Amino acid sequence: MTVLIVVVLNVIGSFVFTRLDLTSEKRYTLSDTTKEILGNLNDYVYFRVYLEGDFPAGFKKLRRETKEMLDEFRAYSKYIDYEFINPSESSDAAERNETYKILYQSGLNPTDMVVRNADGSSKQMIIWPGALVSYRNDTEIAIDLLENQVGQSSEEALNASMQNLEFRLIDAVKKVTRLKKPNVAFVQGHGELGGQDIYDIWQTLSQNYNVSFVEIDGKIDALMHRTQNEEEEVKAFPSYDAIVVAKPTKPFDEKDKFLIDQYVMHGGKVLWLVEPVHATMDSLQSQESTIGIEQDLNLDDMLFKYGVRLNRNLLLDMTCAALPIRTGQVAGQPQLEYFRWFYFPLLQAASQHPMVRNMNAIKADFVSSIEPTTSANGISQIPLLKTSGYTKVSGVPVFISLAMLRQTPDKRFFNAKGQNVAYLLKGSFPSLYANRIPQEIIDSREMKFKEESEPTAMVVVADGDLIRNQIDVKRKNPLPLGYDQYTGNTYANKEFIENCISYLVDGEGLIDIRSREFKIRLLDMAKIGKERTKWQLVNVLAPTALIVALGLAMALARKKKYSKK
Repeated sequence: MTVLIVVVLNVIGSFVFTRLDLTSEKRYTLSDTTKEILGNLNDYVYFRVYLEGDFPAGFKKLRRETKEMLDEFRAYSKYIDYEFINPSESSDAAERNETYKILYQSGLNPTDMVVRNADGSSKQMIIWPGALVSYRNDTEIAIDLLENQVGQSSEEALNASMQNLEFRLIDAVKKVTRLKKPNVAFVQGHGELGGQDIYDIWQTLSQNYNVSFVEIDGKIDALMHRTQNEEEEVKAFPSYDAIVVAKPTKPFDEKDKFLIDQYVMHGGKVLWLVEPVHATMDSLQSQESTIGIEQDLNLDDMLFKYGVRLNRNLLLDMTCAALPIRTGQVAGQPQLEYFRWFYFPLLQAASQHPMVRNMNAIKADFVSSIEPTTSANGISQIPLLKTSGYTKVSGVPVFISLAMLRQTPDKRFFNAKGQNVAYLLKGSFPSLYANRIPQEIIDSREMKFKEESEPTAMVVVADGDLIRNQIDVKRKNPLPLGYDQYTGNTYANKEFIENCISYLVDGEGLIDIRSREFKIRLLDMAKIGKERTKWQLVNVLAPTALIVALGLAMALARKKKYSKK
């Protein structure tokens, strides 16, 4: 009978595919988006994961979780394959260094850490917690599997890494198998950032998107393209999947605003990085003080109509980045000291939206606050970034002086709660120009004017410098976005911009995978060190004693049974 049941179950299993996830957090239940991407594969995606070797317990768990996630991928697609590689297995130092060099040039980043042994000794290890993902042997991308979290313990960082495994792995699958790259454009013509200032994010986005510059200049086809069918019906479509408006310094004329508005009405996505207050560190290079003044970009009415208002203020935050100040010179070398500069707040997530969840601090320069408007009916207004709970709000004009670096801040003035500085807006937006333009434009076949948008989305950030990378003061070459050459800290500016573009271009399906959360049951390391011998004896003696007791019980039972006979 048992054999018959097994045979029947196997026959049923050959026709019906199902999997049971018995974990409390359903950590092995893949999202529908992941299953869809895996189901559409028609050729092999190969993962070379560099998490093999003698690792600390946390990295061993990351390796195990990665392998289990890839096995789960393989359960839904036969085109997933992988291998785990130890890049440090060679005993020859020159060979190891050559391997490290190749991995670094491929886009992977090492983690240098000191591992302490149980006997109190320690050793230094170089770990490459990442993978190279290839498709059809002609496309390859690198992914980091370790989340670097400033201010978090290693256990918390590993926990965040394991939570985001599905997102990072399936995001790599989608990118490496994408046949056609989406189009992303940086708007120019209004004093926006360009050239070396956005070089790093340009190069980063170019790996996954066709990135270009576009100058609107009142041209009707700058952001849209039009098609005509056999019935001579004209249809308009966005030419770009998303556009970026990065720190404009000149006002937008009504023609350009109108064309951006109609781009949005036809489903276009926009990343706005605009500053309502003009204040820069350049003004403090030659003098100790400057004035932050209102900046009119002629965008207030448009953004207000779409759902947010940019306030004319500057935010000072006690949680901020440092500013190097030259305090003297010794043997011909300048001596620098670092002081907290309250106008460089370190932004944190303002919600649990997947775009910002588990994200490192983001460095801002002279940022203003944003408020949602109540007039935008049907628009979802989701805060993304905010300052800390020790914020000071200064209305314009703002007197900005380096003298504050030499003063002890009075905490009583930093009494404002966290101020929101970035919002995600999504829904069907009303046109700014509804009931405002001539009838001939409304009736124009070429214009295809719309008063309400298709469902779309945009991100508004009240700081243009958030997307600008630093320039090396010695070599004059662009540095990675988010890297501060003065303090050596790396902030999450690049990750935030990448997430914004990914969300706007690909929609919610993929990035919503990041919202998954499960708890890692960590061991109490202090208790383990204190009670190590006790639990070693329990683990060795208890199973042995149980087996002996079970054997004696069975022997007594047999003796009792047969003695009666």
